[in-house]
Amino acid sequence: MWQRVQTLYLFLATALIAALFFCHKAGDVFYTDYWPYMVLLLVVAVLNVMALTTYKHRIFQMRTATLSAIILLGLQVWLVVDCIKTHNTPVFSLTAVFPVVAMILNLLAARGILADELLVRNSSRLRAAKRGKK
Repeated sequence: MWQRVQTLYLFLATALIAALFFCHKAGDVFYTDYWPYMVLLLVVAVLNVMALTTYKHRIFQMRTATLSAIILLGLQVWLVVDCIKTHNTPVFSLTAVFPVVAMILNLLAARGILADELLVRNSSRLRAAKRGKK
């Protein structure tokens, strides 16, 4: 499980999302103070943990990572719009880029999982063709 780079990508994305539960959004406001953010973070965290633990089911793992990336994109857009609407001057903290980084890591993981699945399918096809010639 841990020998694949996509597992490390998924782990780092999960760690970034888990860090958002304890970080400030702006000033003294936490991400978990506003319940829609907390729900989205919980959904993304569960999807990332599912993607981490279902390494034997590559297609499901790839779809889970991709869905997590799409939800993170929505969360990031919502954070930016909310920040622009509520503050006259933009107030960004370092944690505001965590969803973007986690989204990129999820997409890289999905790409690696797809490459593994294609490799397994091609090798299975070649083995079947070799058996058919004998």
